[in-house]
Order: sequence, then structure tokens, then C-alpha cells
Amino acid sequence: MHSRLITRGILRAVATLTGISILILFLWKIQSVLVYIIIAAILSLIARPIVGFLKNKLKLPNILAVIITMLLFINLIFGLISLFIPLISQQGQNLSLLNFNELVANTESIAKHLNDYFLFYNLDLFKELDNIDFLSKIRQVPTLLNSIISALGSLSIGLFSVLFITFFFMKDSHLLHNSLLIIIPNKNKKRVEKSLNIIKNLLSRYFIGLVFQISILFIIYAVVLTIFGIENGIVIAFLCALLNLIPYIGPLIGGVLMLFLTMSSNLGHDFKSVILPTTSFVLLGYLFAQIIDNFFSQPLIFSKSVKSHPLEIFLIIIICGLLFGVVGMVIAVPLYTAIKVILKEFLADNNIVKSLTKNL
Repeated sequence: MHSRLITRGILRAVATLTGISILILFLWKIQSVLVYIIIAAILSLIARPIVGFLKNKLKLPNILAVIITMLLFINLIFGLISLFIPLISQQGQNLSLLNFNELVANTESIAKHLNDYFLFYNLDLFKELDNIDFLSKIRQVPTLLNSIISALGSLSIGLFSVLFITFFFMKDSHLLHNSLLIIIPNKNKKRVEKSLNIIKNLLSRYFIGLVFQISILFIIYAVVLTIFGIENGIVIAFLCALLNLIPYIGPLIGGVLMLFLTMSSNLGHDFKSVILPTTSFVLLGYLFAQIIDNFFSQPLIFSKSVKSHPLEIFLIIIICGLLFGVVGMVIAVPLYTAIKVILKEFLADNNIVKSLTKNL
């Protein structure tokens, strides 16, 4: 009798592990589809206030409100794409991306100017870097460009898929909501449904807050770059502002990118009298924008949207970054918010949960 129970237990465990393995493999194979669904869900959350305004204030039918919102999204996407074409074209000429020898010459020229400038003040900052072969890294640029071009086909399919899914998420606002409830036991459905409604409201406010955060940075960057006459400054400003969606790492990448594009836009001018002063002032403008973002925009967004303390957010982003890399840093705040709401609903009497969720 005991041997039969042991055998059944072993078989049940093997079947469970096999099922979990198959499920993980299946999810891994369709990971691109899951990404489309997640992006579409985020867009539908951002669109909620717009659709609500059109339906409640202007009294438009649901389908018409959704179509108008979709047209706004589509126009925005293609407008942004059209903005990047001049930037790619201009920087392609400035950096001579299709002529490797000229690209190397331009890079060496900038490095020489920097070296000469600091040597004038007896600061040999590049002495320790002599043994590093930077040019070998530049040789990877053509390969990178080929990879980007080959990915454009997949990107177009992904864009269409995201827009298609977003349309139905907005049209049937409870579609994803009801799909999640299917797998929930009946006894917990009301509590889960309440949690989902709170999560949707908080995340909708959070993503809209991010849009405002990016808009503030974009305006400051655009003003700085326009003042100093940087070509395609509007597009560069938008790209660098968008990189701020990646916590902590994004602003560093954006700063390096902005300085690099500023210097490349002035190739051919005198380094000491034009390139260096312009780049220095752009750097000061960038740092000013980061101060505004870090001490005003971000704390306001986090406290008002997801109702979490900035230190709390900082720690959870660092932890998710260590565990899951850059992707973890991006999803840290939405994921943490969802977990807090669920914990409050199901473990409301726990002292730790009470402390973490007292503002929800």
C-alpha cells in the first residue's frame, strides 16, 4: 500500500515538473507575443484617460473614442519616425558611417584635440589608455548597422501586432481583466478583481506620470540644444529624454549620447573655441535637467501615482536591476506596485504589509 502511494506521489511530481517545464518552454517560445501584450497593456493604460474624456465629456460612442485615440497613437508613432530620418541622415554624414576610414580619422581627430587640450594644462589623461584598442570597437559599427537593418522587418510586424492588440484592449476594456479572472478560484475572484481595478488605476497614473516626466526633460534638452544651434536638436532631445525610462543607467547613456552627437555636429570647427565650449554648456544644461528630474519630477510622480516613498522605489529598482538586469529596472516600479496592492488585499493584517501599504 505504501509503495503504491509513493509511486503515485513520484508520478504526480514528475507529471507536475513536466507540465511546468513544458509551460516554461512554451512561454519562452512565444516571448515576443508576451512582449507585444505587455506593451499593448501599457498603451491601453495610458489611453484610458483619453478614451474616458472622449466618452464621458464629449459623449462619443466607445468605438469612436477608441478609433480617435488609436489615430492619435499612430500619428504620434509615424511622426516620431519621420523626425528620426533627418537625424540619421545628418549624423550619417557627420560620422561617415559608410566610410570606415573617414570615421576612424574623425574619431582620432577628436581624441587628438582632447589630448592636446589637457596636455596644455599638464594633464595627460590618455596616457593610461594607450594600450586600449578603441578602434577595434569602432570596426563593429558596420555589423551593428546590418543587425539593425535586418531587425526592421521584425519591428514592423511587432508594431502592427502591438497596435492591433492595443485597439481591442481599449475597445473591450475588461478583456485582459476577465482573462485573468478565468484562472482564479471563485472564492478569491472578488478580492482579485478589486486588486486588479486598483492596480489599473495606479499604473495608469504612473505611466501618464512618466509621459509628463519625459516631456519635461524633452523641453529642457530641446531648449539647450536649440540655443547652441545643434542640428536636429529636437530629435536628439527626444531620444535622450526617452532613455530616461531606464532608471539610473538611461540618464548616463543619454548624457554620453547627447555629448557625442553635439561634438559630431561641430566636426570641422576649431576644437578649443567651438567644440569644447559648446559641449561644456550642453553638459551643464543636461545636468540641470537631471537635477530637476531627480529632485522634483521623479519624487512627485512616485508619490502621487504609485504612492511609494522615493527611497523605497530606489531600493526596489536596485534590487530588480541586480536580479534581472536592465529589464528588471524598467519593470521594477509597476511590478512592485502590483505586488503591494495584492498583499494589501490578501494579507492586510500583517504588520509589514500594513507598513508598506499604509498610503494605498
